[in-house]
Amino acid sequence: MNPQAKLIFIISLFLGTTITISSNHWVMAWTGLEINTLAILPLISKSHHPRAVEAATKYFLVQATASTLVLFSSMTNAWYTGQWDITQLTHPTSSLILTAAISMKLGLAPFHFWFPEVLQGSPLTTGLLLSTVMKFPPITLLFMTSQSLNPSLLTILAILSVAMGGWMGLNQTQTRKIMAFSSIAHLGWMTIILIYYPKLTLLNFYLYAMMTAAVFLTLNSMKVLKLSTLMTAWAKAPSLSTILLLTLLSLAGLPPLTGFLPKWLIIQELTKQDMAPAAMIISLLSLLGLFFYLRLAYCATITLPPHTTNHMKQWHINKPINPSIAVLTTLSIMLLPISPMLATLV
Repeated sequence: MNPQAKLIFIISLFLGTTITISSNHWVMAWTGLEINTLAILPLISKSHHPRAVEAATKYFLVQATASTLVLFSSMTNAWYTGQWDITQLTHPTSSLILTAAISMKLGLAPFHFWFPEVLQGSPLTTGLLLSTVMKFPPITLLFMTSQSLNPSLLTILAILSVAMGGWMGLNQTQTRKIMAFSSIAHLGWMTIILIYYPKLTLLNFYLYAMMTAAVFLTLNSMKVLKLSTLMTAWAKAPSLSTILLLTLLSLAGLPPLTGFLPKWLIIQELTKQDMAPAAMIISLLSLLGLFFYLRLAYCATITLPPHTTNHMKQWHINKPINPSIAVLTTLSIMLLPISPMLATLV
């Protein structure tokens, strides 16, 4: 892709995100979402492979439908209340339609089927944008309308997302699909706490984006797209494999790594809100996710050659590690000791 064109698309992406997160009017928020969608489409389909074109088409259709529902929801609310302000979404039908629209944009279950397919058809760097930057504007809209949404509906969507993300990720062999189901499961954790403690949703999202960025950049440096390639990666780049192991365990939410912090705070807050059964269910369902993170970590570090995969042994590379990977990994595994400070920030 032409570097100038790529730069324009990336600037448009951040412009759309900025417009949505800083707007008070529904039409401006919708405009930002549309700019975002149009900017990411060329980045998905830049390889011109049939799978990439298919992924871009699926992404466009789903996002166009969700944007239409966002506009319909805001118009219905304006019709009944005369308010176009995002925080004044008071009509129950509008709230219901908006929840469905944002769930579709984010890839929350049961509207999650497009996300693994789109991620599988995209390059790893575009997959990183789809999993992090593209999720931020819809989460911001949920954050701003959180006081108007239905708690029972969001809890059901959240538990369903964690369950589907865990179950459907179990038998995957493609790293991008595994990361897609990981994203769906994490979105469930963010959604369940949204009504009761919205700032905790944002903290969870920031930490999730940081850990996911570290995993995607590491996979991109190692050129790993499936588990069989990951099994031979230790001989090629042992330091990157070690980084991947730690970051995956952090994504799984194991103490004493950073990923444990949001899960701990969310379970604590749910218990305070007399939602201990929901906290117990979501904690047990996250064990499904733990299994495929451990399988990825096992493939990355424990299956040392010689083993049974029919791959040639790769040359060891002495290329220095990208500084951004080093910084993101350090943050992904070492933030738990400063959790009291992070808790006071939210």
